[in-house]
Amino acid sequence: MKQTGDTSLLADKAQNVLWDALRSGQLRGGQFLSISQLVEILNCPIAPTREAVKQACSQGLLFTLPKRGIQVMDVTPDRIRACLDFRMVLDQEGARRRISKGSMDGLEGLRTDHEHMLNAVSSEFDQHQPRDAIKIDVSLHDFLVDGLENEQLLAAYDANRMRIAIIQNARPFVQDRIKSAMEEHLSIIDALERRDPASAVDAIKFHFDQTRRWWGVV
Repeated sequence: MKQTGDTSLLADKAQNVLWDALRSGQLRGGQFLSISQLVEILNCPIAPTREAVKQACSQGLLFTLPKRGIQVMDVTPDRIRACLDFRMVLDQEGARRRISKGSMDGLEGLRTDHEHMLNAVSSEFDQHQPRDAIKIDVSLHDFLVDGLENEQLLAAYDANRMRIAIIQNARPFVQDRIKSAMEEHLSIIDALERRDPASAVDAIKFHFDQTRRWWGVV
């Protein structure tokens, strides 16, 4: 039993380290590598690394290619469109359900974080802002999707969030985009506070249209 437990812990560790490597950009979109290279990067034994790769492949984060090894999800225009469209649809339905139920706990804190980031980037830009902006950006999307209250939809969203993280590492935030993204998010928050589902849906659609434009996939 102890051996089984140890194996499970190693598999969990390998998956967590792999996810961190994808989120951080240590593994880049479109990158090719061998299983031995991945073992070295993750600093995990080969068996749990293979299991982590299997999990990542099931979510479209990695692909195994015969005689070529492993490829990180490539950042193509079609994939960007698909990932953003997927998130937009879930965000819109999450907004509708939150407004219908009046479930807005935590929204005030989100407004404060977004306003703080908007003020900071409007006055001065520093190297930490893109990283901090991504965290704030994700926090609103998480809030919207949590409103779905559906485990299967949340699991699908989590997998897509990883795919978007890979895209964001290939299309990093610039100062002007941080400013406009925070403004777009604040428009969504305004609509949520007014309990206006039509305006919330429209604001989410506008945000995703602008994101596609910034990422060059209109």
